[in-house]
Amino acid sequence: MSKRVLVGVADGTEELEAVTIIDVLRRSELDVVVASVAPGHEVTCSRGVRLVADRLIGECLDKQWDAVVVPGGMPGASNLADNAAFVSLLNKQNDANRLIGAICAAPKVVLASHGLLDGRSATAYPGFREDLEQFGVMPSDDAVVLDGNIITSQGPGTAMQFVLALVTKLCGEEVSHKVADGLLV
Repeated sequence: MSKRVLVGVADGTEELEAVTIIDVLRRSELDVVVASVAPGHEVTCSRGVRLVADRLIGECLDKQWDAVVVPGGMPGASNLADNAAFVSLLNKQNDANRLIGAICAAPKVVLASHGLLDGRSATAYPGFREDLEQFGVMPSDDAVVLDGNIITSQGPGTAMQFVLALVTKLCGEEVSHKVADGLLV
């Protein structure tokens, strides 16, 4: 049975990050569910691209996920952080020590603001990375940071490195290298 990954999306999500994450995870033959925290399945991303989610977040709460991934973008990260159901899912994921990934604004706006990065090392988009210390997080300038069960990354330009790190954790080095080779990375 394939591992299950939930990718949260909202109005204002960074589309390059979301699509890169979803695409590469599916190329890795993972069972990826895109979940909207908006009232409907369609979200309008930060640059006007429209995405249609597979499910609404309420339909995803009673399932177990091997990973939950949080794209960045503003106000997408704020919309995800303000959704009680999504935050509850992240807390459940963290309590079970299962994988969480967050990129761009999401490490600070979604994870750190809800105490999910306390005492950890993490990275984020530069304007948000500087604020991580006030949340008890050790900021890193690395493109991708793995600390325990949480992987963070900086933004659109690091999305491919980020998702390949997720694939490595979920599927192993061999699958990650095979997918990367197929994408000419």
